Amino acid sequence: MSNYPASPTPALGAAAPDALDQAYRAITWRLIPFLFALWVLAWMDRVNVGFVKLTMLDELKWSETVYGLGAGIFFLGYFFFEVPSNLLLQKIGARKTIMRITIGWGVVCVAMMYAKTPTAFYLLRFLMGVFEAGFYPGIILYLTYWYPSGRRAKAFGMFMSASAVAGVIGGPLAGTVMNGLHGANGWSGWQWVFLIEGIPSVIAGVVTWFYLTDRPSQANWLSAEQRKLVEADLRRDQAVLGHREEGLLASLKDARLWLLVLVYFCIVAANSSLTFFGPSVVKEAGFTNPATIGWIMSLSYLCGAAGMILNGRHSDHAQEVRRHCAIAAAAGAAGLVLTTVFLHLSPVLALVAQTLAIVGTMSAIPVFWQLPGRFLAGAAAAGGVALINSIANLAGFGAPFMLGVIKTQTGGLSPGLLAVAAIEVCATVLILMFIPRFANGAAK
Repeated sequence: MSNYPASPTPALGAAAPDALDQAYRAITWRLIPFLFALWVLAWMDRVNVGFVKLTMLDELKWSETVYGLGAGIFFLGYFFFEVPSNLLLQKIGARKTIMRITIGWGVVCVAMMYAKTPTAFYLLRFLMGVFEAGFYPGIILYLTYWYPSGRRAKAFGMFMSASAVAGVIGGPLAGTVMNGLHGANGWSGWQWVFLIEGIPSVIAGVVTWFYLTDRPSQANWLSAEQRKLVEADLRRDQAVLGHREEGLLASLKDARLWLLVLVYFCIVAANSSLTFFGPSVVKEAGFTNPATIGWIMSLSYLCGAAGMILNGRHSDHAQEVRRHCAIAAAAGAAGLVLTTVFLHLSPVLALVAQTLAIVGTMSAIPVFWQLPGRFLAGAAAAGGVALINSIANLAGFGAPFMLGVIKTQTGGLSPGLLAVAAIEVCATVLILMFIPRFANGAAK
């Protein structure tokens, strides 16, 4: 397998660095908090089924298999619509694309409160995937328009940590709503969760139209000098990276693209399992109150958010990607194994182990997304990032479904968690064996 190009280390004039740093700080303060908030809403609307299942399944008399299929079928919608959505973003811009996506998933989340049959549940979860498809890879692509490769891992980490913060907010919120509003207006607590968490997304989609800027050249909130500096820095970064494939069809022949699909598939299998069955692990460890489970998961995800930001920052500082991703994935796998070891021996140690699994798995993600941009550009980058995410997210369909089936058959989560740990170990092995290192501007 041919080497990826080296990490760029662009040289700047003596007076430029401070002004350039100020420009990127302005970009970060303008874009990242808003994109972070959107991802919090998206993640909460995507994974709130993991919390509402604590009461929804008993009330509707559904099995764990029904839940696992419904939780995972979301990713089938993702698979079919992610690449077209990202190609559309490149053509019409982020503002229009992200507005459409955000309003769509918010409406579907509200409609979930009426899902009282497995068929309706499956259909709405599929539509949630259809509407959200393109948001995550779209933001990854969008950030490449604003940051050079040497600054992206930190930006990715800050944005992607929103999924962890969503766990911090979403768990206690869902638990409190289910306990406090159950029966109000004749609705169950789980119905109120979908309503209360869906409406803000619709509002945020409208705000997106007025707030986002597609490219640095259009950013009137930067000074003219800052726009020139950023655009020159981005051109310099492109030049250092050298020739990269720009045709989507040609990129499909590159083995590196399919390697990254496989690596990310393994990481997503673990991440989706922890997302959709983390509350169930806490419940199996002996905690049954929905609000208590929500607070326990929030602490774990707070640690996950810190891990994503710190690992991304350290990766940028060290100009190294490979080990930062591989070690984080290995820690996630170790946490899954330890969770099964302690699940029925020590509830506290089991929860600590699950937190390690969440931190390790989530910390691998922002660093991983540094890799595609090293050999893809233009339409190939837009389609390639979406292709990696869409195919790999089929693990988000398979892993929860597998865990649901295993729990239905065995009565416990441990066998399924061990299987997921083995899959995540494969990510570490693939990275260390087949992806070359990048350190201090040289590929090794």
